[in-house]
Amino acid sequence: MPRKIIGQCIALAVILLTVSIPLLADDGIDARINDTVKPFADTVSSIVFVSFPLAGLQIPFVLVWLIFAATLFTFYFRFINLRAFRHGFQLVRGDYSDPMSAGEVTHFQALATALSGTVGLGNIAGVAVAVSLGGPGATFWMILAGLLGMSSKFVECTLGVKYRNEYTDGSVSGGPMYYLSKGLAARSEKLKTLGKVLSVLFAVFCIGGSFGGGNMFQANQSFVQLVAVTGGDSSWLADKGWLYGLIIAALVGLVIIGGIRSIAKVTSKIVPLMAVIYVSAGLVIIFLNASQIPTAFLAIFNGAFTADGIAGGVLGVLFQGFKRASFSNEAGIGSAAIAHSAVKTNRPVTEGFVALYEPFIDTVVVCTITALVIVITGTWNPSVDPSQGVALTSAAFESNISWFPYVLTVAVVLFAFSTMISWSYYGLKAWTYLFGESMVTDGVYKVLFLCFVVAGASMQLGSVIDFSDAMIFAMAFPNVLGIYFLLPVVKKELDEYWADYKGGRLKKFGKAANRA
Repeated sequence: MPRKIIGQCIALAVILLTVSIPLLADDGIDARINDTVKPFADTVSSIVFVSFPLAGLQIPFVLVWLIFAATLFTFYFRFINLRAFRHGFQLVRGDYSDPMSAGEVTHFQALATALSGTVGLGNIAGVAVAVSLGGPGATFWMILAGLLGMSSKFVECTLGVKYRNEYTDGSVSGGPMYYLSKGLAARSEKLKTLGKVLSVLFAVFCIGGSFGGGNMFQANQSFVQLVAVTGGDSSWLADKGWLYGLIIAALVGLVIIGGIRSIAKVTSKIVPLMAVIYVSAGLVIIFLNASQIPTAFLAIFNGAFTADGIAGGVLGVLFQGFKRASFSNEAGIGSAAIAHSAVKTNRPVTEGFVALYEPFIDTVVVCTITALVIVITGTWNPSVDPSQGVALTSAAFESNISWFPYVLTVAVVLFAFSTMISWSYYGLKAWTYLFGESMVTDGVYKVLFLCFVVAGASMQLGSVIDFSDAMIFAMAFPNVLGIYFLLPVVKKELDEYWADYKGGRLKKFGKAANRA
């Protein structure tokens, strides 16, 4: 009965939006919203993205905050990103997965859900901008940042499972909100208050990010690409963003009503499909230009260290590469830990190993393929408009595959859809952390989320998007600060588990048990 009520509420919201959005759009409400939000958004963005000068460049402090943490975690855990890579694959494959463990989804489903939240438009548009502004050398630093980010994911996802709430109906709630509050309280009474403050701040930032960058931006940019391949300004869809929004909202609604199990089932299908479509197209371009591959890698390596005059020299190239990697895989942001916390396991560190694959796939594989295509085809443009990243990537692929813009459109829509359903879960868990776990609070958030899908596709909300981007990266401040206090907890979990793994004391299940 409760789900039926929620479904009726969502249906009512969609009906109201069907009537109101076209009228509101005609009245120019997007411009009024922009004007209203802009002063506040500018203030928040200036705080979150505060920069300091270095060698003639303005470096955002949040970027340094994330890179320093990732580097520290890599050394503290003795390059866990490399030495646990093979075992992480064994866990994803289900070799050590006990189906009777607490949790809601498998290791693979948790990874797919988290990946769907990070693999998206940033891999397509952001990489094109990074390579254009930083030159081919930005790719080198992007890969390095992705490898370091694997350690950040390991730490936060281990903690997410360690301190999650497990309920009698089998559902779970986890993520930074819980390990910041419960974990710091367990460490010391003096840290208890700090933990509460950090967890609330994270939850507020997460909700803001889920409505904007994880929702409205995705709907808006996927609609823009759809219009572009169907005729641009003369397209029948050009003034029907609200209709596209309603369709996407309906599809998103069908998935998110079912909770994390439903989301995981969908993302475990969509993410591999996205990867096959996009990566295959990229590999085709690369192999069609096989003779250029050595030259491309030489340009990437040389450009990483000798990029005089490009975006401020070597430091500028490094900055562009690290920026794209950090903004794409969200390592240190804490969002992915919410999805990973739902995994079926009784050993928290196992999901930390699985999470290693998230930055690897997102940055080291997908982002690198995009960069290689752009470098090999020579389509990178130092004077590129940052808002034209998708168009630049599309042009790079189109130079060899004339019909690729249509494939890219499918990929963009799938990326956007999967990102929305994943971020709906992130925002929901932050929402229920603040307002309580109940069917009512659950339903209210989901209705609001679907309304924002339609609004995002219907309006030009530049300031709102700027604000939501700031919210997403603001999550890194309370998350990383709290993690520093919890590193000994993760180390203890790792040492105990690794001793069991190396000692052959872990039980294998399924096909792995048969192979053994």
